[in-house]
Amino acid sequence: MAQPPIIEARGLTKRFTVKKKVVDAVTDLSFSVDRGELVAFLGPNGAGKSTSLRMLTTLLPPTEGSARVVDHDILSDPAGVRARIGYVGQLTSGSYSQRTRDELLSQGAFYGIPRAESVRRADELIDSLDLGGFATQTVQRLSGGQKRRLDIALGLMHAPPLLFLDEPSTGLDPQSRANLWEHILTLRREHGTTIFLTTHYLDEADRYAERVMVMDKGRVIADDTAPALKATLAGDVLTFGFASAGDADAAQPLLQGLVARAGLEGREVRREDSASLGVTVPEGDALLPEVVRMLDASGIRVTRATGVPPTLDDVFLTLTGRTLREAGEGAGGEGPVQDGQADAAASTTTGANR
Repeated sequence: MAQPPIIEARGLTKRFTVKKKVVDAVTDLSFSVDRGELVAFLGPNGAGKSTSLRMLTTLLPPTEGSARVVDHDILSDPAGVRARIGYVGQLTSGSYSQRTRDELLSQGAFYGIPRAESVRRADELIDSLDLGGFATQTVQRLSGGQKRRLDIALGLMHAPPLLFLDEPSTGLDPQSRANLWEHILTLRREHGTTIFLTTHYLDEADRYAERVMVMDKGRVIADDTAPALKATLAGDVLTFGFASAGDADAAQPLLQGLVARAGLEGREVRREDSASLGVTVPEGDALLPEVVRMLDASGIRVTRATGVPPTLDDVFLTLTGRTLREAGEGAGGEGPVQDGQADAAASTTTGANR
């Protein structure tokens, strides 16, 4: 018998009152996540991502709607939810004055884990997350990447089947980001942990997530695999260069006709400059040589032909009219509740009884 989804949200809505004005932070959020999935939750600052995570992790009560997380209701049984999830927020949750290993043992005590089991679990996480060289150092002496690995260890101390990660690699250098992801994927592979994460690094979502959800203005506007989103919402960018503007003039209607015959009537062939044309189409790698052959047969010589595969930022641009970078510029927090405030309020983030 198939197991129920590990996350099942139905109509989750969160409104805040700011200066006597009602602000809709999240509106009618409905989705499910199967056990073992790795889901990336994308969107600009203020889109409602962190607010959604805080509702799902019981840190914020929804204004409307409901959700079941690891078979427990977020409203009627928040303690049951917290006991079965790990949550790593955007700020480091470790106590700076405490040693790394002692911080893990304290986390085990918060969950009521017997001392011997807590020691075994802490040592296992220290080994698997490559923290052995820093186990006796205080948290304040750890580097940014080491602190994030400790955050994840804290979230996994009670071996939860579901781990929420809110921008886990923000602020890390490329090497630390790659190292952190190596540990996340190893833990998932070895323990079957379901991972639900937000990130502003679209390359991470593209490379690692089996499923991508895009949120904007409090609503989910896309939900599919990264390849499917790129193929249907963005497509390959094909560019053709010609010897003269006259050749480009002659080629444009021929290329537009070929695109239409391929069932892509909505894709417009655009003029890139005086002597080049461009068009964005799905599966462009197959269309590119066909275009070159057709134009050559018509006596029009193509001097340059390139195909650039789409990115998730192209998807975001198609969906919202902005790149994710542009959408996030100048934003300091997410909506009425600032990220830092909520993370500070959630020192229970990784501890059920903290």
